[in-house]
Amino acid sequence: MLVILMEDQLLQPQQVCQSCLMADRSGQPRWQQGRLRCGRALEKPSENLPEQYECQMGFRIANIEPA
Repeated sequence: MLVILMEDQLLQPQQVCQSCLMADRSGQPRWQQGRLRCGRALEKPSENLPEQYECQMGFRIANIEPA
């Protein structure tokens, strides 16, 4: 599940991506085959943290896998 990381909260992508020109037709981030196509992967700071990406608009996105 993709989430947008803000300073002190997590947001659903549809709250941010709906107005993004890089989003897909449904207003979702371009997530394909385990990669964010509308951003770049960030170096993983710790093995315990989820994969993180920075989108073209500058938001930090994490891929959180359900437990």
